[in-house]
Amino acid sequence: MVVSERVIPVSIEDEMKRSYIDYAMSVIIGRALPDVRDGLKPVHRRILYAMYDMGLTSDKPYRKTARIVGDVLGKYHPHGDIAVYDALVRMVQDFSLRYPLIDGQGNFGSVDGDSAAAMRYTEARLAKIAELMLVDIKKETVDFTPNFDETLQEPVVLPAMLPNLLINGSSGIAVGMATNMPPHNLSEVVDGILMVLENPEVTTTEIMKAIPAPDFPTGGIIMGVEGVRNAYETGRGSIKIRAKAAIENGGKYAKIIVSEIPYQVNKSRLIEKIAGLTRDKTIEGIRDLRDESDKNGMRIMIELKSGVNPNIVLNQLYKHTEMEVGYGIINLAIVDGVPEVLGLKQIISHYIAHRREIIRRRTEFDLKKARNRFHIVEGLLIALSDIDRVIKIIKSSENAERARVTLQDLLKLSEIQAKEILNMRLQRLTALEQQKLEDEHKELTKQIEHLEGILADETKITAIIGDELRELKTNYGDERRTEIIHTSGEIEIEDLIADEPMIIAITHAGYIKRMPTDTFRSQGRGGKGVIGMETKEEDFVEDIFSASMRDFLLYFTNRGRVFRLKVYEIPAGTRQTRGKPIINLLNLDQGERVVAISRIADFDEEHYLFFATKSGMVKKTVASAFENVTKAGKIAIGLKTGDEVVGVKSTDGSSEIILGSRFGKAVRFSESDVRPMGRTARGVRGIRLDEGDSVISMVIVNEDETLLTVTTNGYGKRTKFEEYPLHRRGGKGVINIITTRRNGLVAGIIAVKDDDEIMITTQKGLVIRQRVDNIRVIGRNTQGVRIMRLGNGDGDQVVGVARIVD
Repeated sequence: MVVSERVIPVSIEDEMKRSYIDYAMSVIIGRALPDVRDGLKPVHRRILYAMYDMGLTSDKPYRKTARIVGDVLGKYHPHGDIAVYDALVRMVQDFSLRYPLIDGQGNFGSVDGDSAAAMRYTEARLAKIAELMLVDIKKETVDFTPNFDETLQEPVVLPAMLPNLLINGSSGIAVGMATNMPPHNLSEVVDGILMVLENPEVTTTEIMKAIPAPDFPTGGIIMGVEGVRNAYETGRGSIKIRAKAAIENGGKYAKIIVSEIPYQVNKSRLIEKIAGLTRDKTIEGIRDLRDESDKNGMRIMIELKSGVNPNIVLNQLYKHTEMEVGYGIINLAIVDGVPEVLGLKQIISHYIAHRREIIRRRTEFDLKKARNRFHIVEGLLIALSDIDRVIKIIKSSENAERARVTLQDLLKLSEIQAKEILNMRLQRLTALEQQKLEDEHKELTKQIEHLEGILADETKITAIIGDELRELKTNYGDERRTEIIHTSGEIEIEDLIADEPMIIAITHAGYIKRMPTDTFRSQGRGGKGVIGMETKEEDFVEDIFSASMRDFLLYFTNRGRVFRLKVYEIPAGTRQTRGKPIINLLNLDQGERVVAISRIADFDEEHYLFFATKSGMVKKTVASAFENVTKAGKIAIGLKTGDEVVGVKSTDGSSEIILGSRFGKAVRFSESDVRPMGRTARGVRGIRLDEGDSVISMVIVNEDETLLTVTTNGYGKRTKFEEYPLHRRGGKGVINIITTRRNGLVAGIIAVKDDDEIMITTQKGLVIRQRVDNIRVIGRNTQGVRIMRLGNGDGDQVVGVARIVD
């Protein structure tokens, strides 16, 4: 016999769509998202119900979790045992759930990320508060559905007197969607639910007076409530959580003590991160780090170096570590079988609606039970009122069935009443038993009236919900753990930093550091100097700048790029330290180095940045063109191949400029000779140079100052600006200083005042600080005087001169 097969053509595209949608909905409904009514995912609901079914209530002995997991797997949840155990473990952890639903005994993991012991070692039972999730479940308050093999029934949802979704939150990733609902304080949640219960028209803003923000099990500080408000109103928002830290200034070293960390942050990894940042010098000033946590609570001790401002270090810890984290709120839950993003009032309304349904069904169950008992008691009282006749009927009947029928007919009883009379014991004939039945009859009458009254009046159901919530708050309410700061809490680090003058030193190899100006004592003319910066043998100090700690600086490189950093972001150092590679602070290319640092007060159209290059090109660009410069850097000037930037100055558009060359020439011209150009423009010629010559420095003319010129062999002089005639840009200029064998070539020119102090650096890192008034004012066409004595025959040369601005 041949059986014909029928082939049904199916589009693989349609089949894939249908199959994937089925899979997605299975994950969404059956695995990843909580039900809005009880706040539980199926695995958590099945664990709680299985434990309840096993009799593992809070007053019973603990049972091995392996046994619990086995029951859950075998009866309700045919998935991996590890998945079930992990879900059970989370319901035990007091750092994961604000109100743990399972009472565990043994190692259930830690806030350091330690995993729980194997299920064969741990034991558990329901927490007392978890019993409120299951109360009245046997009173037909919820629907049941067949389990996976249809041998048992399991609840679709739990009665959940406890507002679990709000107090414990939930998190999960489904297909194409995710939920991340934060936990809250039970007392506050009860107050908020009562507000909605008493006034359904209450606004979210008013509810927030009762429920101001989430309350995390690990405490911490919520910075600002704007994100909370967005989440409560729309179901989505983002909040910032900070660790709780205190500064202890007692003793030789200041300490930062961290007592609480943000929710879901791994303490061990946090400490490792702090240690790594300290080692990399991203965070400076930490001398010791210890985890001193014990059974009494969390304590991370961060000991600081002497003289370090602890507020600055704490701010850096918040910025660079998980001592401050963002928490994205997504209130996504299953509502009537469909995923829905919910605001706070919607969640509360769904909880109230669920409780109304539970109380109504519970009342109907109790009413049905009371009516059935009332019916039986009524029949017993009828029998007792005519007991002799009842006995006679029973004695004269052929069998029990005949006696039942006769009692029903003669006494007008129901079958149930007649059977109960036949089953009645003789002791019920005593006067005491008769009185008990009459009292029960009266009590049942009152109970039925009360239950019928509840079902007939919605306000009574509302009152019951309110009474249960108040009792819940009395029995389980506690104090808030997470502190709320209603402002965003953004601390500007500049507010924590003293506005002090600093010296910024840069080496040719690209090392940078900042030092207080008093690091170098003042010396007389011709002094030997002190070491200002340790360098490698092949490295040398190339330039020194002076700026205030809070200054906003633009960093210009020889390659024509610009970067932006604050002075306080430059690592601090001493005279003996080399500093930090600037490439670690700025995104520099190989061979690129910083040649100019400019302080910008205002990024507007009235301020300019004036550029000079080694080949004699100049350019003027409005400061506003550099307002959006970042650490990634931007082009500041277009350069020809082989050309480099030698100087950048901030101007007001009407300044006069002097360019000084290495061969001792200088040209003075008006800034107005150079029209404003774009940020990437190449510029125009500022000075015409002889072959082999190059521009060494650029100066802004100020007639109240003098021009200080320093040569590579340690000679120099001051000259009045009036000796430099004003020419058009592009000329060859005039003699600035005679570059003889004694003097060497020009190392640098700067504008100075009589009461200024300067710093001169050499190729080998020698630094001298001296007063300007110790250097004579003489003419242009001169050799100058010795201002720094170099080592005899050691090949050292002056490479830079800088004015100190106090």
